[in-house]
Amino acid sequence: MTFLSQTLSRVKPSPTIAVTTMAAELKAAGRDVIGLGAGEPDFDTPDNIKEAAIAAIHAGKTKYTPPDGIPELKAAICAKLERENGLTYTPKQISVGTGGKQTLYNALMATLNPGDEVIIPAPYWVSYPDMVLLAGGTPVPVAATLENAFKITPEQLESAITPKTKWFIFNSPSNPTGAGYSRDELKGLTDVLMNHPHVWVMSDDMYEHLAYDGFEFCTPAQVEPGLYDRTLTCNGVSKAYAMTGWRIGYAAGPEPVIAAMRKVQSQSTSNPCSVSQWAAVEALNGTQEFLASNNAIFKRRRDLVVSMLSEIEGVTCPVPEGAFYVYPSIAGLIGKTSKSGVKIDNDEAFAKALLEETGVAVVFGAAFGLSPNFRVSYATSDENLKQACSRIQDFCAGLG
Repeated sequence: MTFLSQTLSRVKPSPTIAVTTMAAELKAAGRDVIGLGAGEPDFDTPDNIKEAAIAAIHAGKTKYTPPDGIPELKAAICAKLERENGLTYTPKQISVGTGGKQTLYNALMATLNPGDEVIIPAPYWVSYPDMVLLAGGTPVPVAATLENAFKITPEQLESAITPKTKWFIFNSPSNPTGAGYSRDELKGLTDVLMNHPHVWVMSDDMYEHLAYDGFEFCTPAQVEPGLYDRTLTCNGVSKAYAMTGWRIGYAAGPEPVIAAMRKVQSQSTSNPCSVSQWAAVEALNGTQEFLASNNAIFKRRRDLVVSMLSEIEGVTCPVPEGAFYVYPSIAGLIGKTSKSGVKIDNDEAFAKALLEETGVAVVFGAAFGLSPNFRVSYATSDENLKQACSRIQDFCAGLG
């Protein structure tokens, strides 16, 4: 349709949302479906956070707020970054958006010009490249392969940088792989970036608190203070605090970039939900005790899924350091045929046949920029995971 923007033709709808929608439709039609596509915790939002929201409603805190966040939330974010990451920011260096996605999008819209390149390690969160395209930039994927534990090397980063590079997007622990960069591994990347002063760093730290087996989270500006003035440190309350629907994300960075992001937001959505902001204040300032118990549950689920998927011939399932995803390779299954006669030519065909024949919904690897793989979210019950993995085992065993 010629009436629509040409920019829109450069992007695609979110594959993770598409899979979740398809699974919901099948379930509504009476099919026995187990959805492993959604990237959100199945835990309820902690009671202290819910009570803070209720108190805010009763106190009449339901009006417009400043476009990019109330002062109390910005102060809580500054305190969190100082306390947990050793990073010092002022409220003028903080932007609060409607979810982490909006803060990333605002930053790209505020900074990218046609021809600007953005380096994105692949596999990547599905929205990164499309947000870059919407903002007029050019995504430059760099393959983080299974052989290198889904992490890019300093040499790969160096070779991807050109005079047109504006941003390097960094995500650890990663969606979709759960891979986490150690301090030394991240230092290798920041050493490269120190040699290229025109490249800025966008660090997506959304899975910071979801780390296992003693993995120590660190963020680029923390590892290399020399990058502080060209790093946007992004985070939010969605994952760790089970607040996906509350839609609060934030970013910390240099004042001129934050001011530019504020301008974008003031002319698009304006302020995030006022009640959600007060809930986020309590999330950041209140008790953090539940994080450890939630992580213990996630770790148990991770070990269950990795164990069951690793039993499948033709499937390789690495053990992730964090987040709540695994990203198994199905290289050994490509070319086989399912019981219903579907040829498994690629990971998309695998995921579609798996859903249609077993009712298990996963997201195919091509959506994340690295194949042949699929992503499993283990943010659901142990019983669902056991049943789903058993079905995946049977499906793969039936491939001929």
